[in-house]
Amino acid sequence: MTDLTSPRRGIAFRPRWDTTVALLLVLLLVYGFAAEPHFGSALNLSFLLGNTTVIAMVALPMTLLVAAGEVDLSVGSMAGLSGSVMGALWNDGMAIQVIIPICLVVGLAGGLLNGWLVTRLGLPSLAVTIGTLALFVGIAQIVIGANDVSDFPQNYLDFGTGRFGGSAIPYIFVVYLVMLVLAAVALHATPLGRRLFAIGANPEAAFFAGVRVKRTKLWMFALTGLVSGGAGIIWVLHYTSATYDNASGLNLSVIAAVLLGGIDFDGGRGTLGGAVAGVFLLGSLQNLLSLQNVSADSQTIVTGLLLIVSVLGPHVGRQITESVRRRRTEASPGRA
Repeated sequence: MTDLTSPRRGIAFRPRWDTTVALLLVLLLVYGFAAEPHFGSALNLSFLLGNTTVIAMVALPMTLLVAAGEVDLSVGSMAGLSGSVMGALWNDGMAIQVIIPICLVVGLAGGLLNGWLVTRLGLPSLAVTIGTLALFVGIAQIVIGANDVSDFPQNYLDFGTGRFGGSAIPYIFVVYLVMLVLAAVALHATPLGRRLFAIGANPEAAFFAGVRVKRTKLWMFALTGLVSGGAGIIWVLHYTSATYDNASGLNLSVIAAVLLGGIDFDGGRGTLGGAVAGVFLLGSLQNLLSLQNVSADSQTIVTGLLLIVSVLGPHVGRQITESVRRRRTEASPGRA
């Protein structure tokens, strides 16, 4: 797992943030299996994986985007719009085989809109995607209204809700695993990943090094929109209904998970493995809290606190590293 934040030789004893998050995930799972009788059941684990899969899917392109120094806060409303289009077209009698590509195109178009506003007009992605978040929700309300569409073909619903035999592995989780492999290769084993980190670290230097900064960012926004559109389809099939407010909390969950995994919000630092660990740490914690009858409001508070910790943790860690490095440099000038 490539780590572009590895400290200089001599101070590598500091645990990487993504490693810390992975260890926390292991500890949480050990606690869950030991302290909560129902946590380790195949049924509950399938719920955990199924409910986390949509978040994990969208977190993959979000990781690429944040690595490049941008963010998309409209992913939840984009997924909701995709699901609304799916429900409305199905109500109108269109074939599901035609509806699914249309929903993906809707997601792609939303991502391209975000990317165009950011790269061509020079607007900050935070402000742009807050605006499109509201825009996509409004369009979804117009498209499907107050309807709740749930009579989708049974074989598609079976795919969204089913799992392999008596195991805990949902069918949709396999789709995520394929996406994870592709994203890992793209980010950590191809020139694209190096370009994204270079853009996030210093877009001007990346430009003068020959990287097409605006075009790369544009396609990362497009990819994020496309995957969000696909996540909207998976959401409808997994929860068996389409409404305009589907995936309404997805934005916070995805951002919290990605940042919790150590992806620097300013770009240029992090690993995909850390983001994956962050997703499943957050999902496992919420599942465990639900089993212990903790209210949804309290779970939202916990998510917010984790978001704060995910921003402060790597920052404090880097400050400690820099402090140790300066002290060693001052103590041994010849080794600087």
